[in-house]
Amino acid sequence: MLKKFFAIVAIILVANVVPVQAARSADFHDKYNLTGMVVLSRHNIRAPLVDKNSAISKVTPHKWIKWTSAPSELSMRGGEEETIMGQYFRKWLVSENLITENYLPAEGEVRFYANSRQRTVATAQFFSSGMLPVANVRIERKYPTLDTRDPVFKPKLTFVNDKFVTLANAQIKALYGDKTPKDSYRLLEKVLDFKDSEIAKSEGLKHFRDEDFEVIFKLGDEPVTTGTLKLANQAADALSLQYYEEDDPVKATFGHKLSAGDWQKISAIKDFYNDVLFTAPMVAVNIAHPLLQVMNDELSLDRKFTFLCGHDSNIASILAALEVEDYLLPQTIERKTPIGVKFVIEKWRGNDGVDYAATSLVYASTEQLRNKTTLTLENPPMIYPIRFKGLTQNADGLYRLEDLQQRFQQAINVYDNLPTSEAA
Repeated sequence: MLKKFFAIVAIILVANVVPVQAARSADFHDKYNLTGMVVLSRHNIRAPLVDKNSAISKVTPHKWIKWTSAPSELSMRGGEEETIMGQYFRKWLVSENLITENYLPAEGEVRFYANSRQRTVATAQFFSSGMLPVANVRIERKYPTLDTRDPVFKPKLTFVNDKFVTLANAQIKALYGDKTPKDSYRLLEKVLDFKDSEIAKSEGLKHFRDEDFEVIFKLGDEPVTTGTLKLANQAADALSLQYYEEDDPVKATFGHKLSAGDWQKISAIKDFYNDVLFTAPMVAVNIAHPLLQVMNDELSLDRKFTFLCGHDSNIASILAALEVEDYLLPQTIERKTPIGVKFVIEKWRGNDGVDYAATSLVYASTEQLRNKTTLTLENPPMIYPIRFKGLTQNADGLYRLEDLQQRFQQAINVYDNLPTSEAA
């Protein structure tokens, strides 16, 4: 009896991540045909920003692992993981008759567009190699150099005035002012052995300071915060990446043994950091504005497949601007925008002549990442349905594509009213 109870609990816990395509019945496929897909992806595993002069090198007495790539660039493992995900998408799209095996797209049928950074361009290249292995896909990027950030993907503020700053800070305070993850700071200190670090010794510290965070808005720049939150985010980011990259989980944590819950607590610092900087409504529509326009344009085209590759800040701000319902992703240490995650919009044509959309976050679980698990239709990645406040799905879990496009347009239009907007 107890076994049956736990089995039922397990089914409930994973109900939101049942593979969408596997859960769709023959009746569903009798009513709808997949006509296209737009994907916004975060890059895959990269090396952290660690060198002998960085703050991260001074936040622990331990040495970080030796990476297979330069700081901030996609690692060899990241390339493997992204190829695996691309192969999964190929099998998925072949099963839905959108493409054929060894598909060679005609001009304009697919688009791969990445931020002009090594990790995003490389992610798009590896994904395309998995999805379209014989097509020799060209990765579109705005700048030939790999250290220039494309304005479409850079989460920069293109409108700032005193009223915006006041209202944006009020929104951030209301949403996150009392949620500073102090317990997560304490766990991170323990794993880093922070008290023995160069920073702690030079500043006479035993702990990260539990100071209130402040967000600074400057025209043409990303929102920034200083002090503990920024430093803790950098450390949590580096530690999480090390956990993905290093096979030995104890070595990845400098000799400490952590549970899945501990890892989620550490990664909660990163989620909180992204929320504070990029998801307050007025901030989200500001920094996501150019990418919202690109995605909305792609939704209106007959293109079969679009892959846009950016960063966690892009996905966080886009989802916030589109007013998605709150969520926490299962089976991952990063509960909001995990490494390599994809915001997927499937376009379906109904037998009634109406175009529909299905929306989800697709990502490899932490265990799939660490084990380099081959992803197949029988053993898929996590697929978590994303829902939008105020939009209604039909009985088959689909939105009218027109309604979703109106939501995109609404978020785009809010930007034009930022000087006078007091709600958002």
